[in-house]
Amino acid sequence: MTETKHCSPTCKFFRCGKNAASYRRNTIWCRWTEEECQVVNCSYAMCIKRRLLPGGICGETVKRKTVEKKIEEVVGPAIKLRGKTLRKIGEKEIF
Repeated sequence: MTETKHCSPTCKFFRCGKNAASYRRNTIWCRWTEEECQVVNCSYAMCIKRRLLPGGICGETVKRKTVEKKIEEVVGPAIKLRGKTLRKIGEKEIF
């Protein structure tokens, strides 16, 4: 099972909203804050694929969970019809 990973500025899908990320030796430097780029704390960090989750977690590494629900939970209770609406639709109850 894969583990969730934090996004890094070296990812090819990472972009800085202020265009302030620059390469300095082995690290990515933020010209806006004058320190090393930290995706977790930056409010201008973006992902081209729109997979950046809160806390700097990469959405590509998160496994989705699907939950089966009953039709009654999703749709809600049936609506009973009378009169003109009943004649137009032809059913006594609508979901």
